Amino acid sequence: MKKSVNILPQARRIIISGGGTGGHIFPAIAIANALKENDANVKILFIGAAGRMEMEKIPAAGYRIIGLPVRGFNRKNPLKNIAVVYKLIVSLFIVRKIIKLFRPDVVVGVGGYVSAPALWTASRMRIPVVIQEQNSYAGIANKLLSRKADKICVAYEGMERFFPKEKIVFTGNPVRIELAECHLLREQGINFFELDANKRTILVMGGSLGARSINQSVEAYLERLPDNIQLLWQTGNNYFEHAKMLLDRHKTPNVKIFAFINRIDLAYSAADLVVSRAGAGAISELSIAAKPCILTPSPNVAEDHQTKNAMVLVEKNAAIMVSDSDAHKKLMSKAIETVQNKQTLDTLAKEIKNLAKHHAAESIAAEIFYLLNKPSCLKNSAV
Repeated sequence: MKKSVNILPQARRIIISGGGTGGHIFPAIAIANALKENDANVKILFIGAAGRMEMEKIPAAGYRIIGLPVRGFNRKNPLKNIAVVYKLIVSLFIVRKIIKLFRPDVVVGVGGYVSAPALWTASRMRIPVVIQEQNSYAGIANKLLSRKADKICVAYEGMERFFPKEKIVFTGNPVRIELAECHLLREQGINFFELDANKRTILVMGGSLGARSINQSVEAYLERLPDNIQLLWQTGNNYFEHAKMLLDRHKTPNVKIFAFINRIDLAYSAADLVVSRAGAGAISELSIAAKPCILTPSPNVAEDHQTKNAMVLVEKNAAIMVSDSDAHKKLMSKAIETVQNKQTLDTLAKEIKNLAKHHAAESIAAEIFYLLNKPSCLKNSAV
């Protein structure tokens, strides 16, 4: 009598595409980690934009990534979009080849212009697609791609005005794992950054690349910073050398500068107030950390979605907003006024904490595994 042979399915394969900024990269890594936690054998491949920071951050997190030549459209100089269109077409051919070789069971898009070629090609090749829409206002690409998507994971209510209601799942936005598991005391952050525990601390962040208006606002205030206030200043790579030169010139002991803060959990624990852009990832982190914040939305994003993100919080008394155009004159003065008002800080912290959505990465991973376990997907991946 012949023994029966159990034919097991191959390891599930998932492509995650997106990047350009930390706001897309860190959630992508969080989702990948959650997938691995659920199934250690799952195979994950990232697709990013060649030359952007994901090409460094993703391998550092232990994952393989392939870069595409794709670039975002230039809204200020349309003539430059001739090259952009060419790179998009080349990227579509590259993605098709990647999909044929890697044979993913699901393709996940986490945002950024690089995710569009991967999601569009996957949908054309009848591979299940998951969109992770981070913002409160969906971009054109995701609205168009949603017609072919199987699941759309969102972080804000009311997204049925952009997407088919039956495809929407309210998951929240994933945050960096060190923040998701953060249970640190203020003292730990103060000691790590060698700050003065008797002074109020403002954490200033302009994103991983830096924000000109926020940095210029700090620069204008360096000589007027009150003695009882200290700054943790993440300048971004583009502004670090200039900021370092300024501090050397002004001899300002109350300011610590960094191109990029790796221990963001400790930075949040040290901060009494955070000044930040209003990207969806930043807002999710601030909500999880329950940090009072002043948001200065970037004007250089599609459909002004950062202002829309910020207004969701402002309307619930969970944040203060200073426009980018007003930042140079008003941002730091407003930050100094706010950080010295305990009642305001307590109110902001309480209201933003109410907006936090925990375990977002795990919720998104669960939706991906739901698709993986559908009969059609199991049949496609069988040996």
